Amino acid sequence: MQYEPTLSRADLVDFALNKYFARVDAKDLEAALSCFHDTALFCVQTAFMRHSGKAEIQRMFEDFFAAYQTIIHRDFTCTVDEANGRITACFTAELHDHDGNVTLLYNTNFWRLRPGEGGPKFQEVYVYMSGANPLV
Repeated sequence: MQYEPTLSRADLVDFALNKYFARVDAKDLEAALSCFHDTALFCVQTAFMRHSGKAEIQRMFEDFFAAYQTIIHRDFTCTVDEANGRITACFTAELHDHDGNVTLLYNTNFWRLRPGEGGPKFQEVYVYMSGANPLV
């Protein structure tokens, strides 16, 4: 199903990088969750894992934030479908655990946004990862 697009190209990039990933990197759970509709779907395609609805997505983020001391998403390349409210980003995820180990993942995310209360939000997120899935 297509939704009426409401964001420009620049706004879609801003939403993904500055509203979503910046909040994830800051481990700001409430702000990160505010980017999702209550019925959002978050799929890690390369791990055959699905989180359906905000409660499951919240639990996923709680575990992810607890597992890593530092989370950094960087080196973004975005492709935007402004006409349909979709955006894709290729990026590096740099994860530092509590023992000082660093994991680098080279990921691609596909997002579909739809209008919602307070503005557009993610309805679907599809993640492809180069390594083991930390979003369990």
